[in-house]
Amino acid sequence: QAQLVESGGGLVQAGGSLRLSCAAFGSRISMSTMGWYRQAPGKQRELVAGISSEGITGYAESVKGRFTISRDNAKNTVFLQMDSLIPEDTAVYYCKMGYYTWGQGTQVTVSS
Repeated sequence: QAQLVESGGGLVQAGGSLRLSCAAFGSRISMSTMGWYRQAPGKQRELVAGISSEGITGYAESVKGRFTISRDNAKNTVFLQMDSLIPEDTAVYYCKMGYYTWGQGTQVTVSS
């Protein structure tokens, strides 16, 4: 049974940066599409960024140019580098592997 563990969230001022990590256990990520999602209070969960097994990336319009997703298959970990953060980025961020496996989430709070 695969397990995903996110880390790196926290409180940051607007304009700052955070780097989220998603470590996988019990399964290799190398053959899977990986994604980062977020859910703000009162809103639906939304896709932020994704990366295919070939390394092809895609981003939500709201984060293009500010966020970068990457993967290190040797470390079985996916990253989300978040720069130029704005208060609207405040949410719980979740990692997803393939179709069904989710992490527990990590809180990101951006103060104005």
